[in-house]
Amino acid sequence: MPRWLIEDGIGETRAVLVEDGEVLAARLFLPGETRAGAVLEARLVARQSGSRRGTVRLPSGEDALIDGLEKSASEGALLRIVVTRSAIREGSRIKRMQVRPTDKAPCPPPTPREELERDGFPVEQVRRFPDDPWPELVLQALDGQIPFPGGTLLVSPTPAMTLIDIDGALPPATLAMAAVPAIAACIGQLDLNGAIGIDFPSLERKDDRRAVDTALAAALDHWPHQSTAMNGFGFVQLVARCEGPSLLHRVHNDPAGAGARLLLRRAEAVSEPGILLLGASSAVRAAVRPEWEEELARRTGRTLRWSVDDSLALGGGFAQAVAS
Repeated sequence: MPRWLIEDGIGETRAVLVEDGEVLAARLFLPGETRAGAVLEARLVARQSGSRRGTVRLPSGEDALIDGLEKSASEGALLRIVVTRSAIREGSRIKRMQVRPTDKAPCPPPTPREELERDGFPVEQVRRFPDDPWPELVLQALDGQIPFPGGTLLVSPTPAMTLIDIDGALPPATLAMAAVPAIAACIGQLDLNGAIGIDFPSLERKDDRRAVDTALAAALDHWPHQSTAMNGFGFVQLVARCEGPSLLHRVHNDPAGAGARLLLRRAEAVSEPGILLLGASSAVRAAVRPEWEEELARRTGRTLRWSVDDSLALGGGFAQAVAS
């Protein structure tokens, strides 16, 4: 039976859903975020004329889009709201949080454990993931390239949707079918959600297109979503519930921060005695917050030393013990 494993890292909480050594899904939680399920007070600052929609301002000063307003709700009113989708950063743009009015009592968002338990699988806290899949997951999200036998998936978040392109030298129908298991794995492992566009090779024969549609539906039958049939240009669109940014979004839109947290995770695992030397690019070094350094020093009981090298990739930092 699948089970969720949770690691409490520095600056993040990580989770993987595993079964028989295979990673079926992954989640990344960042502290301090106002995530889906949080209930709080907000002030209605703008209302669309003749609509149940508008904009509210949270106590933090962040604006959110609200739907389901009562006719009597007027600008300036204080409302009780529940977050249905947290804010999603896309490059320089931020998709604002989405909320709805509620009668529930104010409460924080569910903890990572509570959120994972909603999937119905056992949840276990661990110090370190067995067979450690996390670095590969982060590096795949950073790179956006996922190899499979016969080709490569190119995965990229855009303002409209997450796009999955398929590249390879196999015959088009063979390549399309070979990509299906990799697409299903990628959706779970990178926590993809919302609108997803898949650009398969163009297939002239309707029978070939139907075969891919059937294979994709079977591979994703465990995942609640809607799907279009493949069109004549090989394009398929999937739509699934979105409550916040995917692992791909989090890593792709803050690559230096992702690299910094991955480096701290490597550093925490160093077992040899000595001063802890961390090597990173200047962008990753700048992304390491002072409180993260303090937490690493506290967890390891070591003095830290830095080596900045801009030839290192964002995900290519190193940590090792050195003599004082």
